[in-house]
Amino acid sequence: MSVYLISGVSSGIGFALLKSISEDPQNLVVGLVRNTAATEQKIAAELGKRSNVHILHGDLTNYASLKQAAADTAQIVGDRGIDYLVGNAGFPSHFDAYSPLGDLGEEPKELDAVADKLFKTNVTGNIHLFNLFIPLVLKGKAKKVIAITSGHADLEFINNFDVENSALYSASKAALNVIVAKFSAQYKKDGVLVFSLSPGAVEVGHFGDLTPKQTEGLMKFLGKAQAYAPHFKGPTPVDEAVPTIRSLWERASIETGYGGAFVSHFGNKQWL
Repeated sequence: MSVYLISGVSSGIGFALLKSISEDPQNLVVGLVRNTAATEQKIAAELGKRSNVHILHGDLTNYASLKQAAADTAQIVGDRGIDYLVGNAGFPSHFDAYSPLGDLGEEPKELDAVADKLFKTNVTGNIHLFNLFIPLVLKGKAKKVIAITSGHADLEFINNFDVENSALYSASKAALNVIVAKFSAQYKKDGVLVFSLSPGAVEVGHFGDLTPKQTEGLMKFLGKAQAYAPHFKGPTPVDEAVPTIRSLWERASIETGYGGAFVSHFGNKQWL
């Protein structure tokens, strides 16, 4: 049996991870969300009653909620601690997703607001999440902390293919990768594996309701993605992506060089 703490399980990759992991009744899954009632209703409707799933309120932009969630999780898991802490929750900015920085500069107030939210959520929020829950990870058996990041943060990918879009989001994920490496530097000696994992391009419903200009930006990026990975045919359905993600974190270890690493779902630097 393994114990998992996963942030952001209300939808997308987080929900798919919860669904997959909790299929084994021996696993225990604690999921953090901003809206517990809506998530519990979704679980009941789509998964039925699963006594090994616990949903708690936890907002990356609200330290008090994370602190209470950590206390509640300690009561749920007891002396077993947490085997896998998965920092999945994040803010996927729509503002910069399809446009270059030069265009975003035409809306400086929104740029400031989005950049602040991205850093507070994707960086500072995960610092608080890890600090509050690592004491429980130290009690676990697997002792693994996984931050869900993005290949958009890779400088070689940006530079080699002139990837203009998602600049603010990419910067927040790059900062997260540094934070992950710093946590690894602190806790590696205690046997805790901390690393960043990019799940690749996964279909989680981010491509709807686009303006013509945003559609143009998306198509431009997809063209560069195909130049980077000629085999790439589009985002992977989320339920198909989960087994690959789980397989990587199961085999990853400090001994095999994953401590503080920033890798793709393949375990290397191939992002698509």
